[in-house]
Amino acid sequence: MKQHFMMFAAYNQWANARIYDAAAGLDEEEFGRDVGAFFGSLLGTLNHLLVTDRVWMKRFTGEGDAPSNLATILYRAFPGLRLAREAEDRRIVDWVSGMTDKAFTGRFSYMTTDMRTVSQRLAPALSHLFNHQTHHRGQAHMCLTVLGRPSVPLDLMLFQRSEEGRAYA
Repeated sequence: MKQHFMMFAAYNQWANARIYDAAAGLDEEEFGRDVGAFFGSLLGTLNHLLVTDRVWMKRFTGEGDAPSNLATILYRAFPGLRLAREAEDRRIVDWVSGMTDKAFTGRFSYMTTDMRTVSQRLAPALSHLFNHQTHHRGQAHMCLTVLGRPSVPLDLMLFQRSEEGRAYA
């Protein structure tokens, strides 16, 4: 099971880097333009992903900052947001890599944003973290498309054929 989640942590890092590489050429107006995505703009979408990863990592590890509002804008400027994304992706990869196979079958408890205590198995919650990333990366891809940027292939199989992903193929 650990190998499975290590693959998704590595894929997540790779796919995020591709989205950020594609967004790097946007000017401030384009980055913040409301293009009809769930969080409005690429700025809102990418901030949401960082916020939710911080929320889940706080739940999983008990460490780090976790904003209470899922639409929080942590970084308005792209360079700071990118650095924070890269750091969070490293944090996720390192955390998953440091776990034992047995840990994935365990349970954990956390407080929800509406102040309920929940206890659940770790593996399904971690699957949610990665699925949520994929969902909103698709919206980020749509934002880039609307803004006239070239398509960014993000397929898991493409990752597995890449140098970073060959170990997981």
